[in-house]
Amino acid sequence: MSGFLIDSNVLLDIATNDPHWSDWSATQLAACANHGALIINPIIYTEVSVGFQRIEEVEIFLDSTMFRRDPLPYDAGFLAGKAFLAYRRRGGTKTSVLPDFYIGAHAAVSKLTLLTRDTARYKTTYPTLTLIAPNMKRGLS
Repeated sequence: MSGFLIDSNVLLDIATNDPHWSDWSATQLAACANHGALIINPIIYTEVSVGFQRIEEVEIFLDSTMFRRDPLPYDAGFLAGKAFLAYRRRGGTKTSVLPDFYIGAHAAVSKLTLLTRDTARYKTTYPTLTLIAPNMKRGLS
């Protein structure tokens, strides 16, 4: 395993001290850190940034010594576009899901495990993607 792509929902759980999810998210993030690199990309950074007032706060929270900052692979962009098109053709109506497709595609093409709480779309769209999520039997400890 080359690392773990950390979805923004997990990071926001921790940043906002979500009463339902922060403990699970913090425990899984720590377990991932013990097993490999923690990775974010510009989309994840952007989504997490909405929870902060200043860029300095985001930079402290997403400390570059803890989180590896990977660029978005172009082949993941192609895969995300095709996944989004298929979603729309199946009757999908949400227009703001493209970032999620890109996050999943990044994990898939880079062979990263995705730590997330939002599994339905990822499992359907990227069936070979390894996920760590609350409703999955697999987790790290």
